[in-house]
Amino acid sequence: MNLEPNNLIKASSPYLLQHAYNPVNWYEWGEEALQKAKNENKLILVSIGYSACHWCHVMERESFEKHEVAEVMNQHFVCIKVDREERPDIDQIYMMAIQLMTGSGGWPLNCICLPDQRPIYGGTYFKKDDWISVLLSVANLWAHEPEKAHQYADRLTDGIRNSEKVIPNVRVDGYTKAHLAEIIEPWKRHFDMADGGYNRAPKFPLPNNWQFMLRYSRLMQDDATHVSTMLTLEKMALGGIYDHIGGGFARYSVDGRWHVPHFEKMLYDNGQLISLYAEAYQYSKHLLFRDVVVETIEWLEREMTSPEGLFYSALDADSEGVEGKFYIWDKEEFDAVVGEGAHLLANYYNVTESGNWEDEETNILLRKFTEEEYADVKGITVMELQQKIKDAKAKLLEVRSKRVRPGLDDKCLTSWNAMAIKGLAESSGILAVPHYYELAKRAADFILTNLRTLDGGLYRNFKNGKVTIPGFLDDYALFIDALIALYQCDSDERWLNKAKQLADYVLANFEDPDSPMLFYTSASGEVLIARKHEIMDNVVPSSNSVMAQNLHLLGLLFDEERYIEKASAMLTSVHPQIKTYGSAYSNWAIQLLNEVHGINEIAITGSNAAEVKKELNTHYIPNKITLAGTNSTLPLLKDKQSIETKIYICRNKACQLPVTTVDEALQLITKITS
Repeated sequence: MNLEPNNLIKASSPYLLQHAYNPVNWYEWGEEALQKAKNENKLILVSIGYSACHWCHVMERESFEKHEVAEVMNQHFVCIKVDREERPDIDQIYMMAIQLMTGSGGWPLNCICLPDQRPIYGGTYFKKDDWISVLLSVANLWAHEPEKAHQYADRLTDGIRNSEKVIPNVRVDGYTKAHLAEIIEPWKRHFDMADGGYNRAPKFPLPNNWQFMLRYSRLMQDDATHVSTMLTLEKMALGGIYDHIGGGFARYSVDGRWHVPHFEKMLYDNGQLISLYAEAYQYSKHLLFRDVVVETIEWLEREMTSPEGLFYSALDADSEGVEGKFYIWDKEEFDAVVGEGAHLLANYYNVTESGNWEDEETNILLRKFTEEEYADVKGITVMELQQKIKDAKAKLLEVRSKRVRPGLDDKCLTSWNAMAIKGLAESSGILAVPHYYELAKRAADFILTNLRTLDGGLYRNFKNGKVTIPGFLDDYALFIDALIALYQCDSDERWLNKAKQLADYVLANFEDPDSPMLFYTSASGEVLIARKHEIMDNVVPSSNSVMAQNLHLLGLLFDEERYIEKASAMLTSVHPQIKTYGSAYSNWAIQLLNEVHGINEIAITGSNAAEVKKELNTHYIPNKITLAGTNSTLPLLKDKQSIETKIYICRNKACQLPVTTVDEALQLITKITS
């Protein structure tokens, strides 16, 4: 390690700070580095990763910490390190370049560019000798055949600018159940009906995929999607991908059985999974799903909450340089910590002398049975087993907390916080736990107070009291979604008014005049070589699909036809692609579900509105928005005020006569649906 730091020592990102003492003369992305490349006519090396990325750390150890590698990099390139979580706009562009060049992508992402930022060569992880060879080869090309490098750059940049281009489409004359069936039928062929998820490895949770399946199974009364979703959620909750001692999910499992996790824990996964498991509990009343929600929120509050009430980004996979070391147990230590009843619990968590993982005699805790099944096999009551599990978990967590912890990425991102806020707000309503709402409210209020730009927009990041990066479309879309969820929880219309203000800001600053889709970057943002859309859903729903749903809901809530028309145009344009690759358009498919089945607008008035809403939350109605309150300015409520409790069911600008009980309201919804 260098004694003298490089330019990254001034960075706020924990990932960039990890590289601050590399002998590579790293710069942050910014005017200084970009101008240096132009002034010196040097190629730019853009290296992109994130703090919880295992192979990013490996490449750093093997190459970026080595003086002989740094010498080549410093001589021929202006080297720029990028945290993809802080600057997804840069990552999008160069990831597309790598995919066009190689047919695949991933992180670490290393892209070599001309001094004007246009890419000419790149890839992901390179071994040390291969990396040096690539660097020297491209430097030689630039020195002796610059015209060839410019030709590469022209072709690649055209490809980047034209990828994901969506043009307006002729509006479908009424979506039907047939449109949904043509999406789901080819999708079903990929279900793993033995272990859940899809027939492949590694396996990612993909929460939005299963949220769509959950809602589809209810609204379409479809057995295959119901069975597959329940199986997937149960297998994930029982598997090694779930932290049975501390709560929360790892990013993915490397195998097809959810057994061996890639141990990093991401806020974006867990925020979404809190929502998903809460919704699945509301649907099924499966106690395992409720326990997952409770334990994951406990982890979020215990390990991932900043003093300001925001949520940190991630925990690394590694501790002490070893992947998973913080989480695994040998049987001797497990037995010693648990004490009495260790055999019962070791068997429950699949802990053995020989170990259940690749390292000798080490165990990842995982389960094969639910509590009910295991208690029955062992001939004890469920309550007895639950007490033994509770006692053992407390002991194991206490001992584990004294180990060397995985690295914490303590930056706070608006978009990722928004997913956690939404999960907490929804769980508060479904599980009737007011504390979850308080956690959500605190984080949302902090963002609204401290992460606003002078012109009414949002910042993306917060760390050490500072904000530095203007928000991208996902920050707006996901935060608006969270504000709508908060309104659903407490009926405070200030959340909706803030959501509407931000939606108007998005339409003014992210609009593409040549497409119904919204740009990922603001018109006032930094000018890069391409201004991209984000359309396909991935581990996080795409910002355009989230924004389309927001506009649809806000259009209904405020009776704003322009919002509804915009949302409809966005769905119409992407609709032909959904059936070609359902899992990559799952959030769009949720919007299509809402188009086909309609949204139940449930307006509750009267002094007992809170109790009615609480009772409603015990029932699963996936296509609903709930409005309640007095002195409301919302169109659906303002003419319906009364002391007596009344429940109005409205759809498509028409309301049924009010009823006074939840049972009557549910019957009315069933009648309208059929």
